Parts: sequence; C-alpha cells; structure tokens
Amino acid sequence: MTGRRRDKAPNQADVARLAGVSQSAVSRVISGNAATARIPEETRQRVFEAVRELGYVANPAARAMRKKRNNLLGVHTFERVFPRAHEDFYFEFLLGIEERAEETGFDLVLFTSTGSGNDGGRKVYRNGTNRLNLADASILLGVSTDRGELARLWYEGYPFLHIGRREVPGAEIPQIIPDYRSASGQIVQRLAEHGHRRFGYVREWMEMEPYEDRRAGYAEAVQRLGLTDTSPGFHGTPDIEGSWLDEVARGAVTAIVAESVRLAESLREQLGARGRKIPDDVSVAVLERAPADLSGQWDSLVIPRIEIGRLAVDRLQATLDDPEQRTGSLLVPCPLIRGTTIAAVSE
Repeated sequence: MTGRRRDKAPNQADVARLAGVSQSAVSRVISGNAATARIPEETRQRVFEAVRELGYVANPAARAMRKKRNNLLGVHTFERVFPRAHEDFYFEFLLGIEERAEETGFDLVLFTSTGSGNDGGRKVYRNGTNRLNLADASILLGVSTDRGELARLWYEGYPFLHIGRREVPGAEIPQIIPDYRSASGQIVQRLAEHGHRRFGYVREWMEMEPYEDRRAGYAEAVQRLGLTDTSPGFHGTPDIEGSWLDEVARGAVTAIVAESVRLAESLREQLGARGRKIPDDVSVAVLERAPADLSGQWDSLVIPRIEIGRLAVDRLQATLDDPEQRTGSLLVPCPLIRGTTIAAVSE
C-alpha cells in the first residue's frame, strides 16, 4: 500500500477497496467482532493497514466534539472492580488517579453502567456509540479487557490509556505497564545470592500478559544464573501438586517462587503438614504484594499503584495537549520489599 491524498474524509468503502476485502469485513474488524466472525488474522492486518494509510475515523463528528475540552477524565473498568475496601487490588490505582486529576484540574467520570456483554463483562460501546466520548479522555483498567473494543477505540482516535499490558494485534495501544518481568528476575537474583540453586515455581491458572511477564522474567533469570527448576509449575501446571511437595519436603528444592499470596499461604500450610517451615527449610518469595495483616511478611514485589494512577493522568493530559502526538507505552519499575520468608541455604 502506498500513501495518497484525499479531498474528502475516507469511509468504510474506501478502506474495503484498499484492503481488498468486503465492506462487511471492514465493519466487523473495526467493531471488534473479527474473532466472532472468524476473520483471518492476515485479513485483519490488511484492514488495519488500510485504516492507518487512509486516516479513517469511524465517527468524525465525535472526534470534532472531543476538540472542545471539558476537563472531564473518564475511568472505565471491564468488570466490577471499584473497591469496597482499602485492601481491594484497584483501590490505590483509583486513589492515584483521583489525586492527580484534582491537582491538574480534571473532574472524574466513573463509567460503571456502560453496556454489558453476554459474558457479564462491561462494554465501552452501546448501540454502536462510544459512551466514553462524554469525557475528554479515559483510563481503562480491569482483568477482563475487551481487546476488540481497545482496537476500535484506537482506530477511531479516541484518547485513552490502559493500565496493564494487553496485546492487541494491529494496534499500538497506549499503556502503563508494571515491570513484572524485571522484578521477577530480581527476586530470583536475591534468592541466588542467599545460596539457593534448586528452585520451584508455583503458578496461578490465569493465562494473561501480567502473568506471562512474571513467568518470562523468572525463566530468564533461572537460565542466566544457571539454576535448576524441574517443578510442575515451571513447566506449565497451575496450582500445587502434592507429589511435588513431597519431594520438596525431602529436600529436592530450597527456594520457591509463588505467583500469588494465595499460593504462598497454601505452601505454608501444606509444607507445615509435612513438617517443614518457611524459611527454615524452604525459602519462599511472592510475585505480588502481600496484605499487611497476613501472618508473616512475604518477600515480594510491589506494584506502585498510586504512582501508576498519577502517571496515567499526566500522560493523558499530554495527549490532549498535543492530539497529533499519540502517547506510547510506559514501563514502571516494581520495587522489591524484604520480608521474613527468605533465608540462606543451610546445607
């Protein structure tokens, strides 16, 4: 495809001609329904390339409206995540967003009643309309991200930012990403500095980008440091296998990295039932922050949630100040906290 000038705004028919597909296929791709319609990935890519080349915007009127700033910043979640208690995972993200919005002169619009999908997840679009257009720009977060809607927002030119890494084929979604990958490697390094060479890994059942980053960082560090891990979790099995814990209790492993506090607490209980203690017999580190009221302070990483919320507001404001300059993604370091669950190897 080659660049070309146009005297009028492009429409879906223009995109279809340039991509060599039907107009209905274009409609399904830009509306996020490509997977449901079983449109091949190669076709989706051709449509996205045509959209980029032509500068197609699905709703020019909505874009024109957004040029009139009203200092409203939207916050949308793809499931019910607004906190009921300070311990809620999302509480500090929202706190940082609120603090920085107030400092920079934004009011917040919380999109809690957008159209719901058949799977119970929340939707940005209702009857074909992007309800986020009420706000100048929006911050999106939540586990059950609708990647089709992210792609549609991107290609319509709506200014938004997603908290957490999400892969959206054909679209460079602006994101703020906790650097789980580096933090996981640092945790392995800390254990290795205490003399640990035989490792185990226990994983959650979830298969999504934040967990992929943790697993990649862990695996890279194990290989780089010449460590050993033959655990089921390292090879893709979720949760904790009792037969493997029997081996741990017999001394096969001296250090375990758990993806969640839930798994770490289960390790404590199951190892205790086998006459083994943390960290006397086995050191354990966790790839998320532990609530302060749990017995024993886990060595773990910290997600800087308040900082991320504040950064999200700043980056959206920068996008609004210069609409022609789309903001890219930002990787935010995750510090480590020292607890009481790592000890030097006694053997």
